[in-house]
Amino acid sequence: MRITAEFPRKLTFLFTPARYKVAHGGRGSGKSWAFARALILLAAQKPLRILCGREVQKSIKDSVHRLLTDQIQALGLGTSFDVLESEIRGKNGSLFLFAGLSQHTVESIKSFEGVDICWLEEAQVITKRSYDVLLPTIRKDGSEVWLSLNPDMETDETYQRFVANPPPNALVEQVNWKDNPWFPSVLEAERQETLRRDPDSYENIWEGKPKRVAEGAIYALEIDQAYAQSRVRSVPYDPLLSVHLVWDLGWNDSMTIGFFQRSGAEVRCIEYIEDSFRTLDWYIAEVEKRPYRIGTYFIPHDGASGNYLTGKSTEEILKAMGKDVVVLPRMSIEEGIKATRMMFPRTYFDQEKTGALLEHLKRYRRTINLRTNEPGAPLHDEHSHGADMFRYAGMAVDQMGNAEASKPIQYKRKPLI
Repeated sequence: MRITAEFPRKLTFLFTPARYKVAHGGRGSGKSWAFARALILLAAQKPLRILCGREVQKSIKDSVHRLLTDQIQALGLGTSFDVLESEIRGKNGSLFLFAGLSQHTVESIKSFEGVDICWLEEAQVITKRSYDVLLPTIRKDGSEVWLSLNPDMETDETYQRFVANPPPNALVEQVNWKDNPWFPSVLEAERQETLRRDPDSYENIWEGKPKRVAEGAIYALEIDQAYAQSRVRSVPYDPLLSVHLVWDLGWNDSMTIGFFQRSGAEVRCIEYIEDSFRTLDWYIAEVEKRPYRIGTYFIPHDGASGNYLTGKSTEEILKAMGKDVVVLPRMSIEEGIKATRMMFPRTYFDQEKTGALLEHLKRYRRTINLRTNEPGAPLHDEHSHGADMFRYAGMAVDQMGNAEASKPIQYKRKPLI
């Protein structure tokens, strides 16, 4: 079957064989409709089994089903495909399937072993766990994985895996609005309005440049300043300064520990530990593996409460081990955030050993009222535990003393690359 169809020049790489094909960029580039058009054209030529996946798909309305259907009609191929409620079937044996990856396990995903092409739409939100489950399943000889994404954060799994550090068998293209020969005037008006109204977000929304900090992050300004002022770098342990431990206690979810040194006004966050479902003894053993001269253990106010099983509090257990313990007073979250903001401009972070903490701080956001669109209290999620620990550090910093003092580190103002 010979079909004549218009196609964006920069996306013609979709017709070149490769294990991975990745198109990333901003709004209005035409990535999604070009992917849909290419897949329909290929499926019309020969029988293909195509999986259209995304991280979350609550119903077929969340999928690219409608986009594929529109391309079938636009190409005049209505007689070549049967569009069903949850599938699209080609008269030649081609089959389009739709799935949400987060809903699948290693066992349930095996039903897709015979897939020729897997298209992952909105791939910027796909998790490492989903890739670990899916990719080994797409293993048919000559099978391909296509990814279309509008980048969110530069540290997201998809961006790091396929754009920043793509595998050798990948074709990767950045595609933006200016690469779309059919870019409509209504979107041009929106683009100009974004540039006028929200220039800080423009580069991400329209030019496809990833963000360093999540949209609406509580500490967005402070994180950006830390990078701009080269305070995220190698921060060595100073043996002349005590290492103070700041804890966020959690047993059924994450427990976090920050390692801090202080020299004058300067605060150094030199390491960070996070784990779940561990005993207090395990965390103490982890701390004692480090060659640090430990100072004070700062724990939140609930550390003074007895455990319902043992009757002993974290404070009592630590003191029985001979630790110097300070229980921080109860303080509202908002007051704690203010204290943290006061500490942030004088804090240095070790780039390697506190990387996980920095990711949490970049993504620590508030809840949004769906009716009023107004921000509320900080969101309790996987990022809040590290952020809570850092908030406690802001409360404790004035109590971080030293038996001896050393001179502040003289950092060269060399920006990170």
